[in-house]
Amino acid sequence: MGEKTIMLCCAAGMSTSMLVKRMQDAAKEKGIDARIFACPAAEVDEKLKQENVNSILLGPQVRYLLDNIKKKVADTSIKVDVIDMQAYGMMNGAKVLEQGLKLSN
Repeated sequence: MGEKTIMLCCAAGMSTSMLVKRMQDAAKEKGIDARIFACPAAEVDEKLKQENVNSILLGPQVRYLLDNIKKKVADTSIKVDVIDMQAYGMMNGAKVLEQGLKLSN
């Protein structure tokens, strides 16, 4: 399967940092090779140039960016979705990891 890179995107990059940690822990537990990081919405373009991203998950607070970001990656294999609201609210790293991995397959 190889390493999967999942980028979480939120308003300022702060609210998703705890979720990233929980996702990393869940990946480690399951023996999944995944690189997971968060970035503020304003830095998405820059990160897409620097990173080999497989999927982008948007925090519920920036769901309005979904169409915009989908257009940016339309000519790539990168998949974009909004993080499940309940999983986000509960900071359920395993569930959000699963969502990101499903997207990137």
